[in-house]
Amino acid sequence: MTNKEIILKFINAYNSLDVETMLQCLHCEIKFKNISNGEANVSIKGINQFEELARQSLSLFSQREQKIIKYSEEADKINIEIEYNAVLANDFPNGMKAGDKLQLTGKSEYIIKDGLIYSIIDES
Repeated sequence: MTNKEIILKFINAYNSLDVETMLQCLHCEIKFKNISNGEANVSIKGINQFEELARQSLSLFSQREQKIIKYSEEADKINIEIEYNAVLANDFPNGMKAGDKLQLTGKSEYIIKDGLIYSIIDES
């Protein structure tokens, strides 16, 4: 599988709320960081922590989609720009309500190691 195919498989699984397929794309030592408004709000390491986070996030959205708008690859490092759309499944503490739509743009950096995603840094 090419690096691009791995990333596409992962994003398609994410969009389909398919945690099992997402996990198949990840290195056992996966590192994940989410940065929002310049601040890291999530940072985890290891497949078990990633699975726990992925399963928890299933209850947050009734639907979600990452759409790649730009893709670039340099050796084993992939950078993508995305449009993110989601519908909230529950009320959020920030005042957003179930059924509200969330729309963001962002970028993600992926590092591939041993044919699997070793690192993901999401920024929005």
